[in-house]
Amino acid sequence: MKKTNTAFLSQAAMIAAIYVVLTYVFAPFSFGEIQVRIAEALTILPLFTPAAVPGLFIGCLIGNILGGAILPDIIFGSIATLIGAFCTYQLRNNNPLLAPFPPILANTVIVPFVLRFGYGVTLPIPFMMLTVGVGEVLSCGVLGLILYFGLKKYKNLIFVTAHQYK
Repeated sequence: MKKTNTAFLSQAAMIAAIYVVLTYVFAPFSFGEIQVRIAEALTILPLFTPAAVPGLFIGCLIGNILGGAILPDIIFGSIATLIGAFCTYQLRNNNPLLAPFPPILANTVIVPFVLRFGYGVTLPIPFMMLTVGVGEVLSCGVLGLILYFGLKKYKNLIFVTAHQYK
């Protein structure tokens, strides 16, 4: 295995592990109609490394399993994070202030339907979109951008970037 493949897998695994730990530690408000999943702040990491995309997906998948989520939540909640992470990676050469929008939008649209049809929550879907969206703005927008600006000056020390994998 080439050194760059090892770095990619290591970064993805570490990001997944951090996502799982944050989801599990903050489980009381990581799930439900009103949720602020602190781990979603990590969806800013695709700006630094493509390894964050699979890392976030696997981390969300495992976090949902360990958090006791039902199968539709495990599948579709993880897909929402994957979509958000992939689209954030696509924005890596743009203004970093745009980066939180893909995970915010993906989760705001997908999670309320999981809550309604998976968990049987009877609140109106637009209301759940609002509550999930606010939680995502707090986690991805506020915490994610704080994380971004905190890591930005150290990115070359911490992350192997996309051009280094080639």
